[in-house]
Amino acid sequence: MNASAKFWNKVADGYVKQPIADEAAYQKKLQVTRDYFQPSMNVLEFGCGTGSTALVHAPYVHHIRAIDFSVNMIAIAQAKAAEQNIQNVTFEQASIDELSVPDGTYDAVLGLNVLHLLADKETAIAKVYKMLQPSGAFITSTICMGDTMAWFKLIAPIGKALGLFPLVKVFTVKDLETSLTDAGFEIDYQWQAGDYQSPIGNAKIVFIVAKKPEPR
Repeated sequence: MNASAKFWNKVADGYVKQPIADEAAYQKKLQVTRDYFQPSMNVLEFGCGTGSTALVHAPYVHHIRAIDFSVNMIAIAQAKAAEQNIQNVTFEQASIDELSVPDGTYDAVLGLNVLHLLADKETAIAKVYKMLQPSGAFITSTICMGDTMAWFKLIAPIGKALGLFPLVKVFTVKDLETSLTDAGFEIDYQWQAGDYQSPIGNAKIVFIVAKKPEPR
């Protein structure tokens, strides 16, 4: 088990009890996401955490496969699905790095609050591109610390070594846009979803719907 998985396993019980920081922004992101959904769709969510978002989206699609590398997060998500008797969401302990599916498997992929926690977001974005059908949507909400807290990249490795933080990557909104377009995506919707506020500074949160273009 890697250090980040250990970190998220350790904090899972507390994480599920945290209130949503900005309920209005969360509801807007849910609604925009559903504008891209169809009842026949198969959806992947990676980095699903304790499964709250996958479960509230469940009535709007055919099936959601939701993965997270923290086994404790997945256990909580599975318990919530059973309690709510939701049958069309499958929770699995896995990372986007480990996942192997045929090209074009999914109609939409969600990566919410997770790209900044990956060692190599470009590889993950390229993998998502292959997983999507043409015209499929990759929907992401991402904390971009590079615009306001670039200095954090100096202390992030120290905090990770001490077990205070998980792996955190620092990049700007522009960096993220470039990573998506370099992979072949076209940005269909973008919204600055407020700031991530922490005791040591604020960072931009950007919500993006990137579409895989139809073949020409």
